[in-house]
Amino acid sequence: MTKESAAERIAELRKALELHRRLYYEEDAPVISDFEYDQLERELARLEAAFPDLAAPESPAATVGGRVGKGFAPVPHPTPLLSLDNTYDESDVLEWNARLERALGKSPLDFVCEIKLDGLSVALTYRDGQFVTGATRGDGFVGEEVTANLATVADIPRTLTEAPAELVVRGEVYLPVRAFAELNEAREEEGLPVFANPRNAAAGSLRQIDPRQTARRPLACFCYQVLRAPELKLASQKEVLERLAHWGFKVEPNARWCHGIGEVLAYCREWTERRHELDYDADGVVIKLDSIPLQEMAGSTAKSPRWAVAFKFPAERAETLVEEIAVQVGRTGALTPVARVKPVRIGGVTVSRVSLHNEDEVRRKDVRVGDWVLIERAGGVIPYVVAVEREKRPPHSVPFPFPSTCPVCGAPVHKPEGEAIARCANRSCKAQLKEGIRHFASRAAMDVAGLGKVLVDQLVEQGLVETIPDLYALRLDQLAALPRMAERSASNLLQQLEASKQRPYPRVLYALGIRQVGEETAKALASRFRSIEALSAASREELQTVEGIGPKVAAEVRAFFEVERNQTLIERLRGYGLKLSWEGEKASGPLAGLTFVLTGSLESMPRQRAKEALEALGASVAAAVTKETRFVVAGPGAGSKLDRARKEGIPILDEEALARLLNGDMSPVGR
Repeated sequence: MTKESAAERIAELRKALELHRRLYYEEDAPVISDFEYDQLERELARLEAAFPDLAAPESPAATVGGRVGKGFAPVPHPTPLLSLDNTYDESDVLEWNARLERALGKSPLDFVCEIKLDGLSVALTYRDGQFVTGATRGDGFVGEEVTANLATVADIPRTLTEAPAELVVRGEVYLPVRAFAELNEAREEEGLPVFANPRNAAAGSLRQIDPRQTARRPLACFCYQVLRAPELKLASQKEVLERLAHWGFKVEPNARWCHGIGEVLAYCREWTERRHELDYDADGVVIKLDSIPLQEMAGSTAKSPRWAVAFKFPAERAETLVEEIAVQVGRTGALTPVARVKPVRIGGVTVSRVSLHNEDEVRRKDVRVGDWVLIERAGGVIPYVVAVEREKRPPHSVPFPFPSTCPVCGAPVHKPEGEAIARCANRSCKAQLKEGIRHFASRAAMDVAGLGKVLVDQLVEQGLVETIPDLYALRLDQLAALPRMAERSASNLLQQLEASKQRPYPRVLYALGIRQVGEETAKALASRFRSIEALSAASREELQTVEGIGPKVAAEVRAFFEVERNQTLIERLRGYGLKLSWEGEKASGPLAGLTFVLTGSLESMPRQRAKEALEALGASVAAAVTKETRFVVAGPGAGSKLDRARKEGIPILDEEALARLLNGDMSPVGR
């Protein structure tokens, strides 16, 4: 290769790698596998080594991926959070071990092997045993400050036991695979883009501007490295894990000390086979030199430690035939294409159905009936199409014709601007009604046991239920006459429906199935607007004063109440005795009746903790400054909320005044 052609290829590779880094680290939406990315990066590294005058310090081959995203404060890391070099077979691991033995003049070496989680790397800072700052890895040197979001993760302790006065540890935040599957199902139903894998879901959850959104997702965290502890001298990685567990952190329970590379390879083989036993997404094994003095001797490059490497598990893929593509209609009218494939085993599970997510995804991958496709299980749970085997495509194949009318009711299909999901425009569509009934009866909503799929289908198909309130008009003789529905079962269902009338207002609000209004959002709306009438009359601006309610959610709430059919539905539910106002006790405490807004960062505690403490004293904490705001608590970095408070003449409290309030001194608010 000439220098000119090398320069051209290097430029192409750098551009491609920067794109894929942005998609992976900043947008949480990768379009290629880790293996494909590594192949590009290795090619770039080889070319830069062959033509050193074309290399650059900022090259993707020499730097850690990731940047500080917009909306987050930058946090410098006291010790760089480096990435790991990847290996994909045993020969690569043996070669790495041989280099390490030569460099250290010692053989055999001792290692600690740990399961490699596919999550989001974070740095957690503690002072005097108290959690004070949390940050993402970012570019390895500067991360994103996400303290309030990390404070919602149950596995991250707020107070440590017998820890050093100054301590920074590194961990991996992840989303358990079952929670990942449930999250994607909910997002698909709401017409939102699905996450490609649990790692992207964890990253997207942790980068929420509103910590309440993060708190709604069951994130977890394992810690595995001490980045800074000036008064502590640690001898080995094994001791690091033991100390972390003693201080109160969760550590991955399958780590193993290994003597020599043979035991390391045995561990890698074992967990390649056993990875499905884990309740989190694991994409490999991290192999670390155990001795910390030897780690220091081995050193690091600008990108990766020389004393550690990742062994990546092979991707679980299988080839199968697309026998049919069907379009399903969900509760919100979302049309979801599903490929029915020739049953195939992947990772111990038989796959026969694969979601294609939306029309754009079908077009992008050009999946057709009769195609042979490669299937992979994201996070070991959700199967998806990786690629189409174009060379095996039948000669008379045609693109899949995405319907312009609903496959269930025939109504027109529309795709809202800016959304990837097409929807049936008929809110009376039987498919939407069936899914709506199942949602209404679900445990988190009205909790009506017995309303399963088969019974719901019968009720709708026989015309007994045409709208949700019709459930409360069902009679014993109607139900008992249905196939496989004896009088006793019918009587039990009627009792369940009667009992559901006692469900509190927030659950009724959630049961209505307003788009983007989940359980927590329904509770927040019900706390602020204590009756359905008040909520129905609220403007978009008023809705957005509720913590966690942004423009999209506010628009969906307004759109729901502006439909006459929905107002009729609510009035019928009221007539059947459902609770459409808040009957719970009003907030009590020394700050009851006062609305606070928090802005800027707080040095003594995460904002989420300050919010919870104020609410425990009876206060309301809103997301925006309005005419109802009585006090604004402003810390460093306060912006437009502080400006508006000054303009409106709203009293401003500093962190010292907040601390006095939380300690029982009400004088800052005149009480």
